[in-house]
Amino acid sequence: MQAARNALGWSQEKLARAINARAPAHGLSERPIASRKTEISRWENGHITPEPAMRAVLREIYGRTDDELGFPPDQPAIGDELAERLVIARRVDAETIALFRREVDGVRHADRRFGSAARLERLRGQITEVEDRLRHTLLRRDRAPLAGVLVEASTLAGWNSLDIGSLSQAWTHYERAKSAALESGSAALLAHATAEQAFVLVDAGNVDDALALFAEARSIGEHAPRLLRAWLAAAEGEGHAVAGHRDEALRAFDEADTLRPSEVVHSELPFLFLGGTHLDRWRGNALVHLGAPEAIDHLETLVDGAQSSFVRASAAVYVDLALAHSVAGDREAARTYAQQARRIISQVGSVRLRRRLERLVLPGDSRSA
Repeated sequence: MQAARNALGWSQEKLARAINARAPAHGLSERPIASRKTEISRWENGHITPEPAMRAVLREIYGRTDDELGFPPDQPAIGDELAERLVIARRVDAETIALFRREVDGVRHADRRFGSAARLERLRGQITEVEDRLRHTLLRRDRAPLAGVLVEASTLAGWNSLDIGSLSQAWTHYERAKSAALESGSAALLAHATAEQAFVLVDAGNVDDALALFAEARSIGEHAPRLLRAWLAAAEGEGHAVAGHRDEALRAFDEADTLRPSEVVHSELPFLFLGGTHLDRWRGNALVHLGAPEAIDHLETLVDGAQSSFVRASAAVYVDLALAHSVAGDREAARTYAQQARRIISQVGSVRLRRRLERLVLPGDSRSA
């Protein structure tokens, strides 16, 4: 449990305040900060185990499972017989599917504004409910759209897990997403889940395998809507940039720009957005990975155009600019952008961005800024 707190860069006092903020919603009372800190120390040292309601608070704060936090598994629920589950599953209809989709979409929009960790607990509950309905739904005509919802929830959970630095949890979510995509019969959903899983390999340092998976995703989605093909091209471009393949990276982003349709939203692909400056921001990130001097001019034109509803994306631009200015030798600009990035990162709790910013070394320094 202490490792999860350290991954966020939080003190025990900050965790104590976060617990007090969320406790009432879980039927728990607030407690003095000093008392909370003592309680946290006892949990982290293994002297006591948090009660079930407190475990839910901690899962919500950290975005991690009981197993990842070192809690013993809950006792399996006793009750629902197969016949009862089958009766419930018969209620799955178009209205039910639409309801599940709205729930996932609500989490997606909240994630863009506020960050990942608190979203994961909600997503896990949604995934469990949809999986249970799918497991007991009989006919393929009903199973396919339900499986599609499971893909959307699982890929979002995978991306959130990646954002908080939990690679193993992210991998598991993407494996479920790919299986559900096969059940749904949608090549587009399978291509998207496959490409997002490749980013887990990128973060794990296995870029060669990530590039192979990006290529496979593009092959799977070769007949998908143009919006998805543009997104897949940009994803592969990022992979090539991380690998240091300049020509391949820029060629992929040029292709993404050519493929990007005038309609940058698609009813069948609500999880994709390439509107505004998003694709340009993505190219700028690739230029930073490549160490390209033109990265600064490219990214600085995007700062004022950042959309307030995509807070994490704004933080990513500041991280990229801090790194680019550091490479260019501009200490003050690098420090300024790093400070702006840290402010947003502390709000959204992105471990992924924080780790990237930790690699920043200001010109003239021998250690990270």
